[in-house]
Amino acid sequence: MTAAAGAARPGRDRHAVLLPPPPGATRVGGQPRSTAVVGGGIAGLAAATALAERGVDVTLYEREPYLGGRVGGWSTHLYDGTTATMSRGFHAFFRQYYNLRSLLSRTDSPPGRLTGLPDYPLRHRDGLHDSFRRVPRTPPLSALGFVALSPSFHWRDLTRMRPTAALPLLDVRVPDVYAELDTVSAHDFLESLRFPPAARHLAFEVFSRSFFADPRDLSAAEMVLMFHIYFLGSSEGLLFDVPDDPFPTALWDPLAKHLSRHGADLRPSTPVDNVSPTADGAFTVATDREEKRYDTVVLALDTAGLRSLVGRSPRLADADWRDRVARLRPAPPFLVSRLWLDRPVDAGRPGFLGTAGYGSLDNVSVLERWEQEAARWSARTGGSVVELHGYALPQDADPDTEARNLIAQLRNVYPETREARVLDARHEWRQDCPLFPVGGYSDRPGVRTPQPGLMLAGDLVRTDLPVALMERAATSGFLAANALLQSWAVRGHPLWTVPNGARNRLLRTLAGGRARVHTSG
Repeated sequence: MTAAAGAARPGRDRHAVLLPPPPGATRVGGQPRSTAVVGGGIAGLAAATALAERGVDVTLYEREPYLGGRVGGWSTHLYDGTTATMSRGFHAFFRQYYNLRSLLSRTDSPPGRLTGLPDYPLRHRDGLHDSFRRVPRTPPLSALGFVALSPSFHWRDLTRMRPTAALPLLDVRVPDVYAELDTVSAHDFLESLRFPPAARHLAFEVFSRSFFADPRDLSAAEMVLMFHIYFLGSSEGLLFDVPDDPFPTALWDPLAKHLSRHGADLRPSTPVDNVSPTADGAFTVATDREEKRYDTVVLALDTAGLRSLVGRSPRLADADWRDRVARLRPAPPFLVSRLWLDRPVDAGRPGFLGTAGYGSLDNVSVLERWEQEAARWSARTGGSVVELHGYALPQDADPDTEARNLIAQLRNVYPETREARVLDARHEWRQDCPLFPVGGYSDRPGVRTPQPGLMLAGDLVRTDLPVALMERAATSGFLAANALLQSWAVRGHPLWTVPNGARNRLLRTLAGGRARVHTSG
C-alpha cells in the first residue's frame, strides 16, 4: 500500500510502498521475552533495535571488537604515531535505502551525519565519461535521460539493440523476476540485449560488480532488480550520501547508545560457539565464557559465519534447511587499499569515481572530500587519503601483487599521483560477501526457518521484496524482529520499499505479455 495516515513517506518518491506491520500491543507485556541476536552488522543491529524498542530483552553477540559488520571500522596507528580509522571501504547510502535510513534515524545524530556527494561519475580507460548528476530522477525520464546524456550510447548502437529482450526491465516484480531470469547470467542477459559494449561497462556492470561478482557468475535477476531499484522503479535517483565521519563515529557508536538506553546488552569481541534448541522450545547460546538461555534467536551473520555456526549447531531446524545453509557460497575475493599520500590529488577530482577498463580497479575515493577525519589529516599534512577497490578478484590471486596493481592503475587514472609518495597504506583482502549465483534463488534461505523462534537476517537472505545490498540487510533485520514480535502479539515496525512492479500503465502495457527472455541471439 502507499503512504497511509500516520506513516510519513521517507523520501521524495510518492510511489514508495508502505508495508505496515500486523496490529498488536505497543510493547511486550506480562511474561518477559528474550532474544539473542548473533551478529552485529546492519542486519543484526536492525533486529536488535526493533526488538529492544518493543521491550524485548536483547543480547547482541558480535565476534569483532566493533559494530557495523562489513560497514564497521577500527583504529589503526599511522607512520607518524597518529591514529586513524580503517574500514573495509567505501559504502554508498542511496536514498532508496528507506529502512536502513530509518535505523540510523534512531540516534542522536541521525542522517544529518550523511552528506550528499554532488555526482556519481563513471570513467572508462578509452576516454568515455558518464555522470548521473544531470540525469532526471523520475522514471522513465531517468533511464531515457541517462541514454540521451551518456557519451557511451550512440543512436546507431541503439538501433542494433533488441528491444523485446529489454522488456523485463520495464516491469520488475519480486519474486517473479527470479522465476524469469534467475537461470540466466547477468552477462548473457546483456548479450541478449545487444547492449553497446561501452555502455555495458559503464552502466550495467557497475550494478553487477556491486555484488562483488563477475557478471558471468551473477544471476541476471539480481542485476535487473538493481536496475529497477535505481532507474525505473524509484524516483530517488542514483546520487547517494556518505557518512561525514568514519562509520563508528557517524553511525554505530550513536546507535549503540540508543540500544543501551533500551536495555540491550551489547557484547562485542564475543563469538558464539553454538546454538542449541531446548526441550521446551527455547534456545541455549554458548560462548567460550558461558551458556545462556533465550526464548528466541536471530542469526545475522555473513555467509561463512552462518555456515560455520550452523555446522556447529547440529540440532537447529531440520536437515534440509541445514543443507541449504551449507550450500551458500561467498562471492570472490576483493581488495580495499587505503593510501595516505604526501601530496594532494588535483582539486577537481571527485570524492568517488567508478572506473572500467583499468585492470582490476573498480573505483577510486578521495576521502578528504567528505570525511572529517581524513580532511583533518589532509589539512595537517598537505596530502590526500585515497582508497582503491578491486572486486571479483581471482581466487588464487596474490594480495600483495593485486595491491601493487591497484596502485599502478591509480597512477593511470590520476596521473598527478605518479610523483606522490605513499606515507602509509592499509590493504584489506576479504571474501565474505554473499554470492548470488545463476539459479541459486530457490535454494536461498529466507528470514523464517523451519524452527519456531529461530530467524535469519542479512543481505544473503531471501526477502521477496525489491531491496538489495545494505538495504536488504536492514530490511531482513526488521522482518526477523517483526516476525518474532507478531508471535507475541506485539506490533512490529513499518517498512518501506520502492514499488514492486512498473510505476505506470505505459510501462506495464509495454512489458505485458512478454515471453521468457532467451539469450541465444
